[in-house]
Amino acid sequence: MRAAPTILHLDMDAFYASVEQASKPSLRGKAVIVGGLGPRGVVATASYEARRFGVHSAMPMAQARRLCPNGAYLIPRFTLYRQVSDVVMALLRELSPLVEPLSLDEAFVDLEAGGVAFDAKAARATGERLRADIRAATGLSGSVGLAGSKMLAKVASEEAKPAGLLLIEPGTERELLAPMSVRTLPGVGPATGEHLRRAGITTVGDLAEAGEDELVRMLGRSHGVGLYRMALGIDDRPVVAERDAKSVSVEDTFDVDLHDRVRIRTEVQRLADRCVQRLRGSGHSGRTIVLKVRRYDFSTLTRSETLRGPTDDPAVVREAAARLLEGVDTTGGVRLLGVGVTGLADYTQEDLFAQSQSLAAQPRGEAGAAAEPDGAAEPGGAGGAAVGPLEGVEGAEPSGGPEAAPERRWTAGSDVRHAVYGPGWVQGSGVGRVTVRFEQPGSEVGRVRTFRVDDPELEPSDPLPLVGEEPPPEAA
Repeated sequence: MRAAPTILHLDMDAFYASVEQASKPSLRGKAVIVGGLGPRGVVATASYEARRFGVHSAMPMAQARRLCPNGAYLIPRFTLYRQVSDVVMALLRELSPLVEPLSLDEAFVDLEAGGVAFDAKAARATGERLRADIRAATGLSGSVGLAGSKMLAKVASEEAKPAGLLLIEPGTERELLAPMSVRTLPGVGPATGEHLRRAGITTVGDLAEAGEDELVRMLGRSHGVGLYRMALGIDDRPVVAERDAKSVSVEDTFDVDLHDRVRIRTEVQRLADRCVQRLRGSGHSGRTIVLKVRRYDFSTLTRSETLRGPTDDPAVVREAAARLLEGVDTTGGVRLLGVGVTGLADYTQEDLFAQSQSLAAQPRGEAGAAAEPDGAAEPGGAGGAAVGPLEGVEGAEPSGGPEAAPERRWTAGSDVRHAVYGPGWVQGSGVGRVTVRFEQPGSEVGRVRTFRVDDPELEPSDPLPLVGEEPPPEAA
């Protein structure tokens, strides 16, 4: 534990929803919900305006629509979120070489390692300057916590939300923590929280009073000792600049259960390609291929196969995933599929390419044939919003097969550009029409126009930066 509050925790406020509000002037101050838009979609992030209605992350989208029927429901735009995140993380790295990102919108910073703060006064000044710099560079707000440990810095940033700063002076930790819920502490989820509640332990102060021996008896030595130390405000974990990735994975939840075995195989191949794209993007290869199948009754099966050595060859990953699928009964229907790679390494074992020869020999279109990679991204990690196979993919081929006339899909929130009216975003589509609001970051609230879904002058486009470009005048 440090004698000065020089560990900083930054947490951007309602990050995905705030990015959408900043890029779409008509949504500022409105309830915005970002996530999967299908019947089985899940909320990834809700703006503070939406939270007043009870909407929160990880909530089923259908429930969110009942609570907040007039909200703006949008697909995630991870390309833009990563661009904004890169700007924020660059600002953090100007403060210190020790920056530990936890996600796109959250990170720890060791201010002492950067020589920018050694006491409370300098730490507070650094935190306030950081918040101002983030606002200037992105137009967004972030909450900052400062403390002598990572756990307390994270607690402080949560208490500072939204758009605030809280510094916990060393020596005041136990007094601050005592009245807080046990769920405040890392590692206390719903199950552990309920177990403690039944024992009459509901606050951090109750944990401290229970004592280490009682918590070890209830929760086991490792968990019990760790929780007791955190209840006392003790946390000596260092800020680690590089956190080695342990796995890379992608998954999709489908709006309707899949029963067709050929369709299921095709989806697994598509997920394998997306997984390899992420694997290569992270500069890794992997040795163990993992298949995840959630069936119609919510039972989840995981199968894995370990190769002779690490690979980043999409054909090898596809073939291994197909073999794993053969051992899974999907008779009743499948609601979720996922493909992952673990056992990551920084090199590829070349002789593994021989494993894909049997796949290459198959005629295209048979089981195991290569699927076109799907560039759509989805939230990673526990509690993320899974987007359906066609969700957010403009121009994706419909399920009617190659001979069906392809209908362009325009999903709410996606970026477009019109040859006459310029950049805008999709407000909705249906019955052969798409409605677009023509506005962009920094502009006035834009006008709404409706087009045919096949209008040749309307095209998907890349997102515009939130800050740094002057919007052109609106077309007549």
